[in-house]
Amino acid sequence: MAVRGYVLIETEVGKARAVSTAIGEVSSTHARVVAVDTVTGPFDVIVQLEADDLDAMGEALTETLQNISGVQRTTTCLAVRKS
Repeated sequence: MAVRGYVLIETEVGKARAVSTAIGEVSSTHARVVAVDTVTGPFDVIVQLEADDLDAMGEALTETLQNISGVQRTTTCLAVRKS
């Protein structure tokens, strides 16, 4: 079952657009970028990711998103399914 997460990103001042663009161009074997939005509020960019499992999601976060220039901090919210 696929895992979906929302990554809330704080960027360096003035880097939100560059970070959004870089994430939109990311090609990761671990997860798929579903959507990228530059937003207002306490976070600068929100990314929706999908991965095959939790380990793949973690790899995409630590090896890809957190290494993008301008990213200062990430907070990941995993989607849950309620039946």
